[in-house]
Amino acid sequence: MIGKEDWSMMGADVKGTIYEGLLEKNAEDTKSGAGQYFTPRALIRTMVACVQPKPMKTVIDPACGSGGFFLAAYDWLTENNKLDKDEKMFLKNNTFHGNEIVASTRRMCLMNLYLHGIGEIDAEPLVKSNDALIAAESQTYDYILANPPFGKKSGMTVTNEDGDIEKEDISYNRQDFWETTSNKQLNFLQHIKSLMKIDGEAAVVLPDNVLFEGGAGEEIRKQLLKTTELHTILRLPTGIFYANGVKANVLFFNNRPANKDAWTKEVWFYDYRTNVHHTLKKKPLAESDLSDFVECYNSSNINKRKETWSEENPNGRWRKYSYDQIIARDKTSLDIFWVKDQSLTDLDNLPDPDVLALEIIDNIEAGLASFREIVSELEKSEEIK
Repeated sequence: MIGKEDWSMMGADVKGTIYEGLLEKNAEDTKSGAGQYFTPRALIRTMVACVQPKPMKTVIDPACGSGGFFLAAYDWLTENNKLDKDEKMFLKNNTFHGNEIVASTRRMCLMNLYLHGIGEIDAEPLVKSNDALIAAESQTYDYILANPPFGKKSGMTVTNEDGDIEKEDISYNRQDFWETTSNKQLNFLQHIKSLMKIDGEAAVVLPDNVLFEGGAGEEIRKQLLKTTELHTILRLPTGIFYANGVKANVLFFNNRPANKDAWTKEVWFYDYRTNVHHTLKKKPLAESDLSDFVECYNSSNINKRKETWSEENPNGRWRKYSYDQIIARDKTSLDIFWVKDQSLTDLDNLPDPDVLALEIIDNIEAGLASFREIVSELEKSEEIK
């Protein structure tokens, strides 16, 4: 079948779609480990639909994987705008910028972009190969769309004096960061803030620990609330990522100029986690699953939103909390939920056994990851003694 096709005559959209399909199929192969670089396309398209990037603006993803955010933004721009010649050239060569430290994944990303008609094969690559966290970028950008790599610790592999392989934590000592920490996710969040133009917009997938972790995490949340308008948090369910045990959220925030008062006045939360069950094969996440969130998000005017939660409807998934309410919480925690878990009371309407089993596995693996972090910290403290 493949030999019968004249691939050279196919349009960029067809070849690009085929390549994207191959990448997704490869992500499903747990043995290859490719899934860690693949964000569910339904989630990416939803994030882009909320941000609604405009022509002649720049987009960066500092951990771009196979390039999913670039392609979704490209599709949005071409499908929702009648682009002139200059806008088309800017979209092809100047809109997208990224970093990907894994060489093989970077090559996949560049090929993915090229097959979709983005960039030139003999021009400077749109995706850099360096570690994005090492230093601040020389320029800032209009939109940041990202799903930084899972795993809390930034580290590098070294050979010790005995010839054994060890992993050392890295703390990035950057003057533009609010806090110095070895937590990779917190470092990416700080780096993303540094990438934003004064009116830049960001939509970023981050794990739960970023919402509640103390120490550096608390100070970073306070600074984020103060210096940006953190207006929306989407709580995601388990079972949608190829990496197990991931409990994640999407944070939407807009950069603002320096000000003595906090820019964030209220944060809107959409709980698409409680009583929601997905699996990668039997019930994968679809765009339609998040259509209610997109409607509640109200991109046309985020200042005219309406809660679906109320005293009369306590299980409404769309609810706002004021800045004062959040800042008064222990550790300024953004890990907020209120929808009643039906599995604790409604035993007659439990999900299928395989779905339950996968959720249990996710929860156990998430717990194990946390315990490994604790053990690592205890071992370090013993070495210091």
